[in-house]
Amino acid sequence: MANETMIPALPCRSIKETLEFYVAMGFEITYQQERPNTYACVKHGSIDIHFFTLKDYDPAQSYSTCLVITDDADGLHQAFAASLRQHYGKLPVAGIPRITKPNNNNSAGDRRFNVIDPGGNWVRFIQQVEKRESPEKPEATLTTKLARAFHAAELQAEHGDHEAAAKMLDKALAHDEPAPATQRVQALVLRATIAVTLGDQALAQQILADVRQMALEEDERAALVDEFERVEDLEKMLQ
Repeated sequence: MANETMIPALPCRSIKETLEFYVAMGFEITYQQERPNTYACVKHGSIDIHFFTLKDYDPAQSYSTCLVITDDADGLHQAFAASLRQHYGKLPVAGIPRITKPNNNNSAGDRRFNVIDPGGNWVRFIQQVEKRESPEKPEATLTTKLARAFHAAELQAEHGDHEAAAKMLDKALAHDEPAPATQRVQALVLRATIAVTLGDQALAQQILADVRQMALEEDERAALVDEFERVEDLEKMLQ
């Protein structure tokens, strides 16, 4: 047997809201029906996803997920991000829906990012790397408590446990351990992102203001381009 295809069918609260988001991300609608049940299909390249509605569905309580294996996680992320920015005028980086930044923050070292759609479904895009006999764990290179807390909190947030991630970061940020300014900015931006996701807009605004006021060297700012782009996206979301 050959050429089998498996297509995920994911739940949503609103077909209209879900389709708008995926079209904004660069997908095309390939099918849509209202009777006998509400159903729709979208496609991007060789990625097909189907959706159906559920009565009284709560996206915040969703456990639905699927994996998309790709050869170019960064390329896909850049394409999705550009399309979302063009449609919404900002990148949804917190709350529901949102798109996370690509990272290698996993034991396998794969390049990954997630899209959490309006239905709360986690679509996980994964670029697998060549397996090594003894892959170095990412945390082995982390030399400060803040860096280790950031790594752990990012993992927790990737798995949807934002409360645990917030506690890790709050504890590390309150510690008086010396740490590079770049690490502090990364931790603060992640904490602001989590605050938005948890609905604490006042805290997010305060954290972002603190980041803006930090004294940074030119080379530090150059290394934090992605973080300050995320700051702008968060600020737009809070307007």
